[in-house]
Amino acid sequence: MQTEITARHMNLTEPIETYARRKLEKLPRYHDRIQRIELVVEPVRIGHQAECIVSVEHHENFVASRDHEDLYAAIDLVVDTMARQLKDHKNKVRDDARQTNGTGSTTA
Repeated sequence: MQTEITARHMNLTEPIETYARRKLEKLPRYHDRIQRIELVVEPVRIGHQAECIVSVEHHENFVASRDHEDLYAAIDLVVDTMARQLKDHKNKVRDDARQTNGTGSTTA
């Protein structure tokens, strides 16, 4: 799994990068087929914006974006949002597979 952290229109300091990597390392818990994670941080009119793009095998990219006055809080929020998206997708795929295998068939 590749992880890329980019800063637009600002300097990416070592503490920010370390914090973001530590948070992004949690995402593979929610989906086991993650190929790449990209985090883009940038200043906006009020505060900062964090955008997370996750490439998953056999699926279109997952994208989440969150704004907050504090950069660290924006990173927390975007990682939480991405974790929810990945968890929901994995649950949906698992539930669909169970129904097609006959254990949860809805045919009459």
